[in-house]
Amino acid sequence: MSSGYRYGEYHDGPDPLAPPYDVRAALDEMGDAILSGSTPLHALRDLLKRGLPGAPDRRGLDDLLREVRRRRRELRERGRLDGTLERARALLDKAIGQERAELFPDPSDDARMREAELDALPSDTASAIRELSEYQWRSAAARQTYEELRDLLRREVLDTQFRGMRDALANPDPQAMERVREMMSALNDMLDRDARGEHTQADFDRFMEEYGDMFPERPRNLEELVDILARRAAAAQRMLASLTPQQREELAGLIAQTLEQAGLAEQMRRLGEALHSRRPDLAWNTPERMSGENPMGMGDAVTALEELSDLSRLEAALRQDYPGARLDDIDEAAIRRALGRSAVDDLEALKRIERELEEQGYLRRQRGKLELTPKAVRRLGETALRRVFSSLDAGRRGDHDQRDAGAAGELTGSSRPWRFGDEQPIDVVRTVVNGVRRSGGGGRVTLSVDDFEVAETERRTAAAVCLLVDLSYSMALRGTWAAAKQTALALQALVASKFPQDAVQIIGFSNYARVLQPDELAGLDWDMVQGTNLHHALLIAGRHLDRHPDFEPVVLVVTDGEPTAHLLRSGRSAFEWPPSQETLELTLAEVDKMTRRRATLNIFMLAADERLKEFVDEVARRNGGRVFSPSADRLGEYVVSDFLRARRSR
Repeated sequence: MSSGYRYGEYHDGPDPLAPPYDVRAALDEMGDAILSGSTPLHALRDLLKRGLPGAPDRRGLDDLLREVRRRRRELRERGRLDGTLERARALLDKAIGQERAELFPDPSDDARMREAELDALPSDTASAIRELSEYQWRSAAARQTYEELRDLLRREVLDTQFRGMRDALANPDPQAMERVREMMSALNDMLDRDARGEHTQADFDRFMEEYGDMFPERPRNLEELVDILARRAAAAQRMLASLTPQQREELAGLIAQTLEQAGLAEQMRRLGEALHSRRPDLAWNTPERMSGENPMGMGDAVTALEELSDLSRLEAALRQDYPGARLDDIDEAAIRRALGRSAVDDLEALKRIERELEEQGYLRRQRGKLELTPKAVRRLGETALRRVFSSLDAGRRGDHDQRDAGAAGELTGSSRPWRFGDEQPIDVVRTVVNGVRRSGGGGRVTLSVDDFEVAETERRTAAAVCLLVDLSYSMALRGTWAAAKQTALALQALVASKFPQDAVQIIGFSNYARVLQPDELAGLDWDMVQGTNLHHALLIAGRHLDRHPDFEPVVLVVTDGEPTAHLLRSGRSAFEWPPSQETLELTLAEVDKMTRRRATLNIFMLAADERLKEFVDEVARRNGGRVFSPSADRLGEYVVSDFLRARRSR
C-alpha cells in the first residue's frame, strides 16, 4: 500500500529547511566600507542595496528598485486614460445614427421634430446623454445601444471606486443595484460609528459576511478596507486630473449623472469625504502622464493609476535615502502587489540580515546611532588577518592561518595534572589512561577533573608590542587610511589569537597622539588637522614598554610623512612645516631612548617623499631598525610578516 506521501520542490516561500544565513559574511562585506571611512549605518545600507553576499538568488534593494521602475514604465505605456469617454461617445453616435436611420423614411412632422431634437443635442457627451434620458426612442436598436451605454457607465463608474464591481454588474439587474445601495449605506454608517468610537470588529465581520463578495481583496478589518477604498478613490481623482480640461469636464459630468441616476450620488459623496479625511496623505489630485496608445476603460485606468501610485511610494521607500530610513518602512503588501511573492521573500531576507546583525551582537543602536560592538570589531580583525595570510606566498615557510594549532610554545614531551587556568593542550592519551585506571578497566569509562593532564610546553617569551599609526589628513588624501586601519585590526587579532601573552598597544598620532582601544579601531576616522606628531607617539609607546620591562619590545611605525609637530613643555602641540629643527631633534631623542630600551623601530613608509626618506634613513642609522616601502594593498602583509619574523627571532 502507498504511504500517501508525495515529495517535491517547495514553492511556498523560502526553504524552511535551508541553513540559517551566515551573518558574519555580511559583516565582512560591511567591513570593507567601514575601514574605508564609511559609518556602520551607511555600510549596512550599501550592503542591503547590493544584496546578500553568497546568495545570488536573492535580490538587493537596487534590484527590487530596478524592477519597480520597469513596472512603472510598462504601466505608463499601457494605454490612454480617456477610453471610457471615447467609447461612450462612440455608443452615443451609434445610437443617434440608428435613430436617424429609423426616422429618415418617415415623412411625418413627428419624425422631422425628432430629427431637429437630435440636431440640437449639445456637443458635450455628458450633456447629450442627460438630454436623451427622457427621449422616446423610435428605433429598438437605438434604444438597446443607449441602454448599453448607460450600463457601461454604471459599471465603469462603480468599478472606479470598488474594484471588481464591473463584473458584478455585467448583467443589468435592479436587485443588484439595490444591493449596491444598501452596501454603501451600511459602509457609510459603519465609518460614522468608527468616527464616534463606537465601531467594533464584530460590526465589520457582520458587514463582510453580508457584502464580502463585493470586495475581492478580502480585508480583515475596517482599516484595511479604508486603505483599499482610499487608494482607489485617490487614483480616480488622479485620473480626472490627468485628462485635458475638456475631457475632465465631460467625464466628471458622466460620473455625476450616472451616480445620480443610480441613486448613489449622496452615498458616494459621504464615502469620498470620509476616505479623504482618513487618508489625506494620498496624492489625490496629482496628474500622471500616460504614453500608451490603446484606450483604457475607467476601471482599468484607475487600476493602472492605483498601481503607479503604489510603485511611486514603493520606489521612495526602496531608495532609503531619507533621514531615519529603515527596511520596516517598506510596505510588504505593496511589494507583494507589485512584484509578487518572491520579492517579499527577498525583502524578508534583507530584513533578517539587519535584524540578525543586532540580535547576534554585531551591531547596536546608541541614541539612534548604529555602532559596531566589540564582537564585530574582533570579527573584522580576524577577517583582516585571514586576508593578510591568504596574500602571503603559500610556499614560504612561516606562520599561516592554522586553526588547529594552540597558542602555547613547543612541546617538551612530558605532561602534568591540569590546573585551573591552564592554556596548554590536553594530553588525551594520558587523560584517558587515568580514567581507565580509576574506573577499574572494565565497562564504561567516565572522566573526572582529576584525570585530565596537559602537555608541558616551553615557556614562550612575551612581547610588548606598539603599533604607531599616522592619523593625519594626508593618509586619507593618498588613499592609505583604510589599509592602515585594516593592518591595525589584523595585528590586534593576531596578537590576541596566537600570542595572548603579549601586551599590544595601538597608538594613533596627528597633531597629538592617543592610545586607540580595539573597539574604536574600525570606526576610527582620520584627523583633519595639521601635524604629524611622532614625538608624542613615541613618548606614549615608551611608557608602554616601561610598564613591561621583562617583555621583548616590538615597535612598528606606519606613516606617510615626516614629523611636523612636537609637544611643548606646556603639553600643547607645536606645528611647523617644513619641520623645525626642534621637532626633528625631539623626535630623534625619543628614537634614541627606544634604542636604549633595546626596542627596534621598523618603519613602514607609505609615500616616496624625499624629506620622509631622509628622516627614516636617520632613524634606521640610529636605531638599527628596518625601513619598508610597501604599497597600500600590501601594508598588512608587510607589518604582520615583520612582526612574526621578530617573534620567531626571539
